[in-house]
Amino acid sequence: MTTLPATDSVECEMDNGWLTVWFNQPERRNPLSDEMVADLQRICDALQDDRSVRGLTLRGRGGFFCAGGDLKGFKALATAPNEDVIAMSETVGRLLYSLDRLPMVTVAVIEGAAMAGGLGVACCCDVTIGTADARFAFSETRIGISPAQIARYVMQKCGYATGRRLMLSAARFKGEEAADLGILNIVVPDTEGLATAEARIRSDVLACAPGAVAATKTLIRTLPTLPEEQKMRFAADNFTACLRSEEGVEGVASFLEKRKPNWHQEV
Repeated sequence: MTTLPATDSVECEMDNGWLTVWFNQPERRNPLSDEMVADLQRICDALQDDRSVRGLTLRGRGGFFCAGGDLKGFKALATAPNEDVIAMSETVGRLLYSLDRLPMVTVAVIEGAAMAGGLGVACCCDVTIGTADARFAFSETRIGISPAQIARYVMQKCGYATGRRLMLSAARFKGEEAADLGILNIVVPDTEGLATAEARIRSDVLACAPGAVAATKTLIRTLPTLPEEQKMRFAADNFTACLRSEEGVEGVASFLEKRKPNWHQEV
């Protein structure tokens, strides 16, 4: 069982193998501050090789997901040496990279708003759930900066053409349109609907083998990067490792014996 790090800007809640991380600076609309980036990175590091944590939900306290980068911090960095600015940007990049590659299913539950870098964090998650009245924008170009580290995850989430338009125009949109654009996977009418939708995702995921989930995430992430002639063998190796694992043996046996596998958990 993973020992989670102590954190100041976020709160962690573990329930039945599912970790919820609450962004906990609601008085500031949960900005992606240096403290939050550091706390989230420590959590990702602790979870990287873990299979006991079956899922991770990111959510904001105070009815607000995340306002994006800390503009007060940006103002100070504007006159700092280039090396300091680059270091800050790469630190955010490492967090996004780590979150994108976590072995468990990741869910962003969005109410209020998800803006700029905060929306970029959500784009790294496997599932995004939001309310119909939640507000969204990749707003960087409106304040004279670029979306930098989040850009590749935005295009990964909603596609090249859509991501390009949204980041260049800093377009503002709400829940239903966010779903049409591919930013949200599930839209609900209100905050009560968020809990119901997330519970449904949890129920589905907790019926899946954690090792197979991790292997599938590796498959999804890796296949597009390989030359065509290597894809078939990579997929075959991935499948073989799963089939010959303890999970594979248990999963096939449980199906043939018409029983639930030993990893199945009820919500």
